[in-house]
Amino acid sequence: MFEVRVTTKRGTSVADLHCESDHCTLGKDKNNLIVLHGWKVGRSHAQICLKEDGIYVFDLESRTGTQVNGEKIKNYGPVGESDIIQISDYLIQTKITAELSPVIPVNNNLAGNLFGESREQNISTSTRAATSQSSSTSGQGKKEKSVQTPTSEALPDLELLNEWRKRTHDKLIEFMDLRRIDLNEMGDDELRKFTNNTIQQILSGFNDFPTHLNKQELSRQVLNEAIGLGPLEDLLEDDAISEIMVNSKDQIFFEKDGQLIRSAITFTNDKAVISAIERIVAPLGRRIDESSPMVDGRLKDGSRVNAVIPPLALKGPSITIRKFMKERLTADRMIGFGSLSQPMVSFLQACVTHKQNLVISGGTGSGKTTLLNVLSNFIPDNERIITVEDAAELQLYQPNLVSLEARPPNQEGKGAVAIRELVKNCLRMRPDRIVVGECRGGEALDMLQAMNTGHDGSLTTIHSNSPRDCISRMEVLVLMSGMELPVQAIREQIASAVNIIVQQTRFSCGSRRVTSISEVNGIEGEIVQLGEIFRFRQDGFDENGRVRGYFEATGLIPDFCEDMKRRGLETDLSLFEKGHRL
Repeated sequence: MFEVRVTTKRGTSVADLHCESDHCTLGKDKNNLIVLHGWKVGRSHAQICLKEDGIYVFDLESRTGTQVNGEKIKNYGPVGESDIIQISDYLIQTKITAELSPVIPVNNNLAGNLFGESREQNISTSTRAATSQSSSTSGQGKKEKSVQTPTSEALPDLELLNEWRKRTHDKLIEFMDLRRIDLNEMGDDELRKFTNNTIQQILSGFNDFPTHLNKQELSRQVLNEAIGLGPLEDLLEDDAISEIMVNSKDQIFFEKDGQLIRSAITFTNDKAVISAIERIVAPLGRRIDESSPMVDGRLKDGSRVNAVIPPLALKGPSITIRKFMKERLTADRMIGFGSLSQPMVSFLQACVTHKQNLVISGGTGSGKTTLLNVLSNFIPDNERIITVEDAAELQLYQPNLVSLEARPPNQEGKGAVAIRELVKNCLRMRPDRIVVGECRGGEALDMLQAMNTGHDGSLTTIHSNSPRDCISRMEVLVLMSGMELPVQAIREQIASAVNIIVQQTRFSCGSRRVTSISEVNGIEGEIVQLGEIFRFRQDGFDENGRVRGYFEATGLIPDFCEDMKRRGLETDLSLFEKGHRL
């Protein structure tokens, strides 16, 4: 007899069982004794066997392999109690035991706290199937049906939980109305304390409250929904989560480690979702209602928020939150993530310092704004910087900084201030540098004119899939300005204004990398000439399914580096040797 304990890398317990037979198999197939999920887990991934001299583990020719103490194995044994077996993101320990005890399956989900489970245990939820990898599963001994991590549809008591949360929330609103309490007169701390005490009184008054529900956790969830952001509070506190998506009151997804996961708990109703949206946008002086059913905003920490409500959103109110990193993201950290190499960072820093005009190109969610933030902080402290954004996200630390933010129209449809007007206005504010969060319309023309009229070293981002597409995209955006300019004139403006295009790409595995750094070399005939300086060359996938590859130089030496050398400035041209891996 032996015992098998399965946890995730984050320490979340998945399964703790005693095996009565002399072997057990692990994999994603339901016939396995321990069922694991995720595309990196094979149908029958590995087998643990008890022999006369101890426990052995065998890899069953899985695609991603099995590791023991960080090394890939085909078979290994005997396995000691301190040895760690790893399958995908699961860590497994075994030990021989003569005693039998009942199997204790663990359901890891955000709603689990209502049954008395610890909050730390419930950070990761839901299954990841196909493109989404599971963070936890559990199984039972012998050949009984395994207990899998439930989604919001599969939680056994989800309806009961929602019912009590809604019932408590309704009582809270009724109490506030009857007492005619003016919440506007209370400060944030006073309001939270008063609301929490009221919820405790309401829960104490229920004679039919189920004994197996955790009142303290239910109280916390009702409090968050009443004066906070409801189930989004836990997701916002998890630093590993980069994006949160509310499709409707009962569909909440989040992106974690590049994978989409469905949250197990939900909002009580559509009204609770709309209330959360209003709490986000009200301090910003913005509104959302049927006459203005879309809004952009930001949280206190700088996270970007977009919300859409009916009649535009057919399934119910929708929220998308792009979280802002709490720690300052530096170039060194991006190198650590594998987003780019040290020589590429040195080159881009030289570009910014010596006032080259940069355009960061990439698709949605590829990390353009993050890279723009990092590069913007290379601007010397003695220069005056004006930033222009739709919703303020950039976090610059230079002393001489002015941040401008666009404004939507008021209820009468008046008072809107577009990015283009802000770009025009910032030219009158004596800027040394202009940083535009994103060009998505006619402001591209004004940005090009600024780059051509003495505001060298300006930076911006554009949605496009390659440096060549970036040129075409800029042409389209300039035409959106309403100026009937010939295409040839637009291309000449682009070739004269833009010096460097940095291409950022998000791969299917969730990783983000700078895949190309190109220089604009002027125009020949009707074609804007591009010269690629650095590129990312992909050469397959690693055992974890992540894109594998390397950065290399193409052999092209940028014009401005040669100019720097002629002026006697220090320049390491060896970085640009052809085929040089970075």
